[in-house]
Amino acid sequence: MAIEEKPAAPSAAPQGSRVDRASAGSATLAADTAGKTTIADSVVAKVAGIAAREVTGVYALGGGGARAFGAIRDAINATDLTQGVKVEVGETQAAADLTIVVEYPAPIQEVADQVRARVAGAISRLVGLEVVEVNVDVNDIHIPGDDDDDSTPSRVS
Repeated sequence: MAIEEKPAAPSAAPQGSRVDRASAGSATLAADTAGKTTIADSVVAKVAGIAAREVTGVYALGGGGARAFGAIRDAINATDLTQGVKVEVGETQAAADLTIVVEYPAPIQEVADQVRARVAGAISRLVGLEVVEVNVDVNDIHIPGDDDDDSTPSRVS
């Protein structure tokens, strides 16, 4: 008499984790054919960062210090597309935390909602993971002319 094995049910997320963890650092997706696809966390973070930057009203990603380093990286053509993005990737699920700067006078809540939707859609569509959570932290607002106006004469010589 043969014993039929049932496929294992997806494991529940361990305490403290937002996603179904299998291994740290990457997601492994099963396919209908032989083999597997492994997607690194950094790829998911890059997808999220690109998607967030596409939203109208997003001026930049990251906090003050990260943006300062980002400006230096941009100057040498080494832009970090994961700046301001933190992801947690499990076997079939992903969660993302983004820190953004909104362009004045864009409606902040609408921009955050659009970032949330765009990031979740991009991760689902491009990576194939179920998105369980996208948190958006708006930590600054950019007022045009504040930091890019070089026409003001210097007060010192």
